[in-house]
Amino acid sequence: MFRPVLAKLLLALALSNSVATSLAAGSSAPDVGFAIIKTSQVAVREGMLVPGGSFLKQINSNFSAFLIKHRQDYLLFDTGMGRQIDSQYQQDMPMWLRLFFKYDHPVVSAREQLDKAGLPPLRRVILSHSHWDHASGVLDFPEVKIGVSAPEKDAIDHARSGAATTWPSQVTGAAVQWEILDFKSGPYKGYAQSLDLYQDGTVVLVPMPGHTPGSIGLFVTVDSGAVYFFIGDVAWTQDAVLAGAPKFWAAELLVDKNTSQTLASVTQVRTLQQIASGLVVVPAHDSKVQDALGYFPNWVK
Repeated sequence: MFRPVLAKLLLALALSNSVATSLAAGSSAPDVGFAIIKTSQVAVREGMLVPGGSFLKQINSNFSAFLIKHRQDYLLFDTGMGRQIDSQYQQDMPMWLRLFFKYDHPVVSAREQLDKAGLPPLRRVILSHSHWDHASGVLDFPEVKIGVSAPEKDAIDHARSGAATTWPSQVTGAAVQWEILDFKSGPYKGYAQSLDLYQDGTVVLVPMPGHTPGSIGLFVTVDSGAVYFFIGDVAWTQDAVLAGAPKFWAAELLVDKNTSQTLASVTQVRTLQQIASGLVVVPAHDSKVQDALGYFPNWVK
């Protein structure tokens, strides 16, 4: 097993190589690649996100969507904060949880950024899971299919106000075109099930239950051959993956549906990163990893 220091050095090398590849290629659109759309952020105590971190120091936690380009097709993995987040927050976030779960203004939604860039229309949005900070922009895309796993759709159907999880104001209504994802592509990189979206191995979904019953991850192999693994909220930071650590105990109780299953998913990601040379794990909220990769309209390829 790799020692933590060696694992961190390998991560730094993988990230530096990825950044160098992206910068060398400029900002022109790739054949297969991705761009990180940061919609908002919030400063939190380091100890909430990083195992052994200081509670006197603050670091940023991102609210991001991930734009995937596959040749002429575009899809969004998660939505970050949407246009209606302020009213959604007022309606569904209980007062006592507002002390712990916040977001900064201004919010610049993924829809706003995509429309401003003049990109071709999306074909679908896929949610890593349906929690409020990942699904806020679902209603911004009424014209496209919203892909979720079957267990996640069940959670959506039972959404209720008053929790820091899935909110009715974001995921209910006749305007949402739900698409149930069928993981029929067989084993992939140690995961028993997968869904190869384009049947060429470049964009592959895998189930990662625990944080929610239907949480999913996304592998993307970009033009350079580098592989990126978007893990949603299985872990909030790369440091937590490297340590094989659960979330801070209070946060874990509030947001993880099944804590032991979530930790098993963290362990699986950690093991894969140790054996898969060059794999870059991208947690949904990790500002350090995302800052290194850069933001839309720049592409990672």
